Amino acid sequence: MHQQLLNYINSHGTLQLTSAEEELVKAAFQPKKLRKKQYFLHEGDVCKHSAFVVKGAMRQYSVDEKGVEHVVHLFIENYWASDRESMIMLTPSVFNIDAWEDSEILMITRAEMLDLMFKIPAMVEMIRLMDERNAIANQRRLNSTISASAEKRYEEFASNHPQFIQRFPQYLIASFLGITKETLSRIRKQAIR
Repeated sequence: MHQQLLNYINSHGTLQLTSAEEELVKAAFQPKKLRKKQYFLHEGDVCKHSAFVVKGAMRQYSVDEKGVEHVVHLFIENYWASDRESMIMLTPSVFNIDAWEDSEILMITRAEMLDLMFKIPAMVEMIRLMDERNAIANQRRLNSTISASAEKRYEEFASNHPQFIQRFPQYLIASFLGITKETLSRIRKQAIR
């Protein structure tokens, strides 16, 4: 289970883990299995862990006052799941994170991650690269949400994340894109023609 994470760390930068550093990583990340619909994080709880998804699919969402779910992130293998604001600020999360499929994850606390970053240069490099890519992705998503048509948003999503279309139902993808499932259905029908 840990080998997938070690491969991920080694592939996200120029620095490679030594065998001693690999042992530190293995000791810091705790394996956990989640059944479909089992929660990793409940709204109102402080997020205490980040999770590296080894197998499965998860989603992060909020629920508004009308009971409507708003998906903010979708996670599959080799993605990281957490509520960074809650974890860093130690504030109650406004999000739920649950398993969409039976999932296997490796969990780490913020303190353990900071300790690994202090000891392992490859971890620092990986986190820096992840943060840069995350900032770029968030900026693109924000721009797309405020300026692109629903058709363009779906086209970009399908192009950049074709694996998500196979793993998540249309209504979750529609929520992630900020459109209705009816709009997404219409867009997909037009694309088939």
